Amino acid sequence: MTGTPDVVIIGAGVVGASAAWRLAERGCRVTVIDRADDFGKGSTGRATGGYRAQFATEINIRLSLMAREMLRSFEEMTGIDSGYRPYGYLLLTRSADELSSLLVAQELQHRLGLTEAVEVSADDALRLNPALASGTFSGGVYCPTDGFIRPLGILEGYVAAARRLGVEFRFDEEPLGCERDSAGRVTSVRTSRGTHSCGAIVNAAGAWAARVAALADIDLPVWPAKRQVAITEPFAGLPVDMPMTIFAGDGFHLRVRDDRVLLVQPRDHDSADPFDTSFDESWLDEVIALARERVPCLRSASIDRDACWAGLYEMSPDKHAILGATPEAPNFYFANGSSGHGVMHSGPLGLLVAEAIVDGAPHSLDATALGPSRFAEGRPNPSPGLL
Repeated sequence: MTGTPDVVIIGAGVVGASAAWRLAERGCRVTVIDRADDFGKGSTGRATGGYRAQFATEINIRLSLMAREMLRSFEEMTGIDSGYRPYGYLLLTRSADELSSLLVAQELQHRLGLTEAVEVSADDALRLNPALASGTFSGGVYCPTDGFIRPLGILEGYVAAARRLGVEFRFDEEPLGCERDSAGRVTSVRTSRGTHSCGAIVNAAGAWAARVAALADIDLPVWPAKRQVAITEPFAGLPVDMPMTIFAGDGFHLRVRDDRVLLVQPRDHDSADPFDTSFDESWLDEVIALARERVPCLRSASIDRDACWAGLYEMSPDKHAILGATPEAPNFYFANGSSGHGVMHSGPLGLLVAEAIVDGAPHSLDATALGPSRFAEGRPNPSPGLL
C-alpha cells in the first residue's frame, strides 16, 4: 500500500495496541475501537504472564526471539517496565517419548540461536526447583532466558507510546458492520457510535475475531477456548524467582506472581456460551490435587477462591497466529489466533502487521508461515504437541 492510510483497529488489547503504535510510527492516523469500557477487560487482563522461546516450530521460535529483544528494550522504547524477568521455564517429562519430543524441538531451537536451552536430568530439575516431589518426573528441558512478563504493563507501554503519536482509543464502541467497494476493499467501519472511513482495517479482536471478520463477510478460523487459573492466598513457601514449572505430558504448570502461586491445568471448559468467562469451581479439586502431589509444600497453601479466574484463548486450527491481509478483502488485515501466545508475541505481531500495511509485506521477519491463506492452500504449520 502506498502512502500512509487511515487505519481502524478493532481490539484494544496488547496486539491491537502494539499495531497501533507501530502504524503511528510510520505516519498512519490510527483509531482503535473496543466494545469494552476500558483497557485490559479482554484476554490481556486475564493472561498469566509467561514468556518462552522453547517452541517446536521455526516461526514461533523466531517470534519469541524477536519478542525477547523488544522486551529487553521495552522501557527505553515506551517508558514502561515490561516485567520481563528471565527466571526460566522448566518443562518436566515423565516418559522417554515425552523427552524425545522436547529434544527434537530443542535441536531446532539450537539451530535458530536459542543455544542456552538444555536437557536436564531429574536431579538437575530438583536443583532448579527444590520444591518438586521427586519421583513425579524423570527429566526434562530448561531455558534460563524464558521467564515472566507483565501483560497489563506491556499494554500500558504500547498505549502510552501510541498516544504520544496521536493514536485515538475509543471504548464502549461496538463494531457493527463494514462497507466494501467493488474490489472487496473495506472503505469504512460502522459502529454503535458512528462510522469510520479507513484505508485499512486490522482485526485484533482476540477470541472474538471471527465475529469481527464476519462483519465484512469474511470467514476466519478462530474460536475461543476457555482456560482457568487457580490462585493461592499469599504464600511464602515458594521463591519469587522459581522458574515456570510445567509437566509437559498433561500441561499442569505453576508460577509465583505477586507473592501468590498460580496453578493451571489446561482443559477445555465447554459451556452453552463459548465466550463465557465465569469460573467453574468444580475444576478446583483436580488442580489442587495435582499441585499437592507434585509440589508438596502447597499442601499448606490456601486457595483464594474469590481471586480465581477464567479467560479465553483465541485458537486457530494449527495453534499459530494468523497474520496478514485476507484475499477476499486486500486491506482487511488479521492479527489473530495466537492460541495462548498473544501477549508474549504482541511486539513482533504489531510490527509485522504495520509493515504489511505500510510497506506491502512484513520484512523484519519472514511471516509466510502465518499467512491467512495457508489453510486453504493445505500448508498449515505442524500443530505442536508438548510445545
